[in-house]
Amino acid sequence: MTGSLAPASEAPGADGPPAALRIAILGARGIPASYGGFETFAEQLATRLAARGHQVTVYAEGGDRPVADTVYQGVRVRTRRRPRWGAASVLAYDCACLWDARRGYDLVYMLGYGAAWACWWPRVFGVPVWINVDGLEWARSKWGWGARVYLRCMEWVTTKVATRLIADAEAIAQRFRQAYPSGAPSSFIAYGAELVQAEDVDPAVLSAWGLQPHRYMLVVARPEPENHILEIVQGHVRHGGDWPLVVVGDVSGATPYQRQLLALASDRVRFVGGIYDTGQLKSLRVHAACYLHGHSVGGTNPSLLEALACGNWVIAHDNPFNREVARDAAEYFSTPEQLARSLDRVVSQGAALQAERSRRARGIVAEYYTWDGIADAYEALMRAECLPRRSSAAVQR
Repeated sequence: MTGSLAPASEAPGADGPPAALRIAILGARGIPASYGGFETFAEQLATRLAARGHQVTVYAEGGDRPVADTVYQGVRVRTRRRPRWGAASVLAYDCACLWDARRGYDLVYMLGYGAAWACWWPRVFGVPVWINVDGLEWARSKWGWGARVYLRCMEWVTTKVATRLIADAEAIAQRFRQAYPSGAPSSFIAYGAELVQAEDVDPAVLSAWGLQPHRYMLVVARPEPENHILEIVQGHVRHGGDWPLVVVGDVSGATPYQRQLLALASDRVRFVGGIYDTGQLKSLRVHAACYLHGHSVGGTNPSLLEALACGNWVIAHDNPFNREVARDAAEYFSTPEQLARSLDRVVSQGAALQAERSRRARGIVAEYYTWDGIADAYEALMRAECLPRRSSAAVQR
């Protein structure tokens, strides 16, 4: 499958089937997902929309040579080149995708706002552009001052160029409404997760790390200050119990913050590196005594949802994003001392409370965060916004 998409039908009559939409999803590295949250989101949403009859294209990174379009579960995967320009390569890739998607679609959906200024290109050709604002990107410590200024500017540009902003947490959507009251409308549609049951995973894989089921604490996070891994480690040290803290993430000592973390490594605080095998991660989550979540600048964090979907006892950093997602299925901490007290409860009461905690955690995912439910919300909003535009354009022709 190459070239432009086939023409989509106009809005059907009252007795006809719903019209198919032509949708482009940009800003991910491609599908099937093998990297992070945007890739998982793109795969889960795109394949579901394609199964419902829509013509969906997901843009993907490619090498130096042109690559023909492919099809993955009914979704066209269209590859664009990502140059090797360091941090600027992501911006160049996003711009290449936006230029390619400037016409021929009913909707361009951009994941992230780093290239917000280039989102004018589809708009010039009459194509609506949605932008997923993905939390407070400019607040992340990994960026230097120049990148932070640029991203803060792009946040403002996003509110001017997009026809709609999409936030995966209501707290993020509300922030944009308050900070930019005259900007594009902001909508909340959550991220999703798939429920995991204990019988679906193999506890034998824990032996690779010398762990016993329900006798260790778990963190899965990038080693950045806004993820509060240092405070989590300090809280675990204050707790003083025998169960180890297992930290999954690339803590190599490459930054001063990572070196602070490694200085606290011991048999009780284990940095096991990045783990990218889905089965291993599920087993680590399901069989953990509790999951510790320190993220503080994002919206609906995929790692928190995955912990709830696995039925974990969750102890999360106290901020509006985490409280919105986990509700009463989590305990919350602001200081290492508070975390230490929560860990004491996990050890002393875990056996008695684990079943009820797991039921409540999975119940939240089942009620609010299923991928089918997320796809329903997106499809309804896409139809409501895009079909009237298409009908109006057809009348004008």
